[in-house]
Amino acid sequence: MDLFSTNEEIGSGLVLWHPRGAIVRRIIRDLWEEEHLKRGYQLVCTPHIARRELWKTSGHTKYYAENMYIFKKERESYVVKPMNCPFHIQIYKSRLRSFRELPIRYAEWGTVYRYERSGTLTGLLRVRGYTCDDAHIFCTDEQLGEEIQKILALTEYILDRFGFTEYKVELSTREPGEPEKYMGSDKEWNSSQNILVKVLEQKRIPYTEMPGEATFYGPKIDIKIVDASGRRWQCSTIQLDFNLPRRFNLTYIGSDGVEHRPLMIHRALLGSIERFFGILIEHYEGNFPVWLAPIQVRVLAISDKYTHYAEEVHEKLSTFGVRSELDETPSTISYKIREAETKKIPYMAICGKQEAESKTISVRRHGRKEIGLMTIKELAKRIQDET
Repeated sequence: MDLFSTNEEIGSGLVLWHPRGAIVRRIIRDLWEEEHLKRGYQLVCTPHIARRELWKTSGHTKYYAENMYIFKKERESYVVKPMNCPFHIQIYKSRLRSFRELPIRYAEWGTVYRYERSGTLTGLLRVRGYTCDDAHIFCTDEQLGEEIQKILALTEYILDRFGFTEYKVELSTREPGEPEKYMGSDKEWNSSQNILVKVLEQKRIPYTEMPGEATFYGPKIDIKIVDASGRRWQCSTIQLDFNLPRRFNLTYIGSDGVEHRPLMIHRALLGSIERFFGILIEHYEGNFPVWLAPIQVRVLAISDKYTHYAEEVHEKLSTFGVRSELDETPSTISYKIREAETKKIPYMAICGKQEAESKTISVRRHGRKEIGLMTIKELAKRIQDET
């Protein structure tokens, strides 16, 4: 389908997005950004590297160093970011905050880099460089439960839009008896885990507790989606963090005029975009729904005599907002149809003598027989109705 590739000259676990794959990424991102803006998120953009001191403050150099790319320039150590959270924290800290501003919701498609062992790398599903649909929410204690419920509602909407309606929910807690692996006190961990349990129970969401699966800075809710073949995939995560607000000395001025510490929620709905893209391919077996397909229509001329009319059809479909592609190869029409089927393009618009004379197109649907003659406008509307 010519969506992406990897290359040993670039390095294992680093993905090259081809034009068609980049189109699908843009479609996913546009939907994601639109829904976040509707729900009060603010979009941000942050650098790919930062001084090592930042990651020392966050605790990553102590708890996560083996997964980080660290380098030195001009006697200063830098880290290629493995996470976006310290950057969002710095945006929050850029000025004094009031309780009237909370909750503050920052969202970013942030590309991060993590060292994964070479034996664990698998296509798009496990890579070293990936884009995370990241967000961080800063809120008061009183706002926490409602914010988590809103995140769960947005997660359900987004996953349903992509065709995933079955999930398995896990509550990831810390490993009993190994407190040295985690930041914070027993009291903080117990309180945070109880908050997540309460939200899940209020929404009547069945879950399985997973001891030892929490991040080093807090417990989390993990959502595993089930694809059309019944396979489970780790996708969405909601992490409660009481450590980083303290380590970075985050505050807001309360209604009493005194400084208070905000709570912080880390969350990703799709997780790694690369991984989610791979899951989509598996879920649909490459047969993306029309709204998500990189090319919605391929225009085919029966012979060179009708190439000019095929060009006209392609241009008009594009004018209607349809993602159209013109097959300009000198191949036979049967070969062109077979190629379009192989690339799983949803529609074919075939142009021959009858079509050119009547200003229509002969339409075929992927995996099915011919639909019949249509006007260009009728096909465009059919596609729009499916999106």
